[in-house]
Amino acid sequence: MPDNHPSYFGRPGICRNCGALIGAGETSCQMCGAPARQTSPPALPLHERYAMNYARAVLSRPYIFTIVFIVANLFVFMLMWEASGMSSLVLWGGFPEEVLLAFGAKMNYWIQHEHEWWRFVTPVFIHVNLPHILINMYSLWVIGPWVEKLYGSVKFVVFWVATGVAGVAASYLTVIPGLRPGLIGSFLIKTADVPSAGASGALFGLVGVLFVFGLKYRRELPEGFKRAFGTGMLPVILLNLGIGFLARGVIDNAAHMGGLLSGAAFAAVVSYKRPGASTGVTIAWRVLQIAALLLVVISFGFAARASQRTPARSENSESRIGGRTGTFDENYRAIYAGESTGINALKTGDISGVDPAIAQLDKTEHFNDESDALRVELRSLLIRVVKYVHDWGPPRKMTTDGVVEREKLVNDFKQWQKRFRDWLRAGGIEVPDPGPTK
Repeated sequence: MPDNHPSYFGRPGICRNCGALIGAGETSCQMCGAPARQTSPPALPLHERYAMNYARAVLSRPYIFTIVFIVANLFVFMLMWEASGMSSLVLWGGFPEEVLLAFGAKMNYWIQHEHEWWRFVTPVFIHVNLPHILINMYSLWVIGPWVEKLYGSVKFVVFWVATGVAGVAASYLTVIPGLRPGLIGSFLIKTADVPSAGASGALFGLVGVLFVFGLKYRRELPEGFKRAFGTGMLPVILLNLGIGFLARGVIDNAAHMGGLLSGAAFAAVVSYKRPGASTGVTIAWRVLQIAALLLVVISFGFAARASQRTPARSENSESRIGGRTGTFDENYRAIYAGESTGINALKTGDISGVDPAIAQLDKTEHFNDESDALRVELRSLLIRVVKYVHDWGPPRKMTTDGVVEREKLVNDFKQWQKRFRDWLRAGGIEVPDPGPTK
């Protein structure tokens, strides 16, 4: 075999002039100075050169907004910790509900009754405790750079905010107080209106982007990218959905699914930045990026104004209206759930949630005499709603007596709603007058 065969490259050789040993990689003989006869390394196959060039072009791109969002989440978390008294117990056990709500956690009550629509945005940047933010920020550090490098920083910002908001919206739509969803339905449906927060919906959005990206461009991706994205994301998705099913009621699976599906939809219609393509972005995408960032800033501005206008509920509300045993939040949550169930039953005739709502009212502990009176009166109204639906609901024909009974029931509900909101205001919670109960 000739000494310039490619398999000899990089190996020790023999000097043809004096017979001395020439070390690997040396260009001349150390004994006589004669030049060594070595060849260039063999050329890589075309597909390997393509894979190397593709990876080099993608991996060299910046991922500045991944870092920006990590810093922003950590900054908000530190502000929440400071507002909670810098307690180590709070770090691990979770922030008080009043702190979560003051910083913008999603809770249907405040969106529906106070019209605090900014709560669809702020939850993406706040977290419940230290493990929560550490897990989410580590996941963002792992997944975020890939999406930002493939699609560019401008589109990455839009993806993050939009899929995060979609996750919060899905969480909002799946809160149905009083419903009995069963084993499968409980994966998505929540029967209690509790504060919800976290970046996991946006993280699932990025997973959805990478999943569809790998499927959409599988014919042009190098082998390593094919294994990492597309079907390579399935184990991650299935594992997280499995964990969500086991921890339903604790994990907000609706937010995860909302983020995942919206991220997949974005990737299906938005093209990525191919290696060698122009690094510029259209004016439309730049406008969307600025709008997304402004939306976040403005939403937190509204949250700050609301927290200054509305005192924290746990201590202030209890001291103002004289609670003794139960908590203010426990009472208003049970009463609000019963109110929502009653209104829904009047509108739709669906009374399946009334019994659970009554049971929740019955097991709520005493707070003060007024809250007890509100709960007792609401319980009576719910029983009347059930009787009305049985007597006059479809397919029965509405008569004059039925119309009169409905009007009386609606008026009694309105009067009760006014007393309920007066009670909330007595606790330092400014609420607008309720809309008409029809």
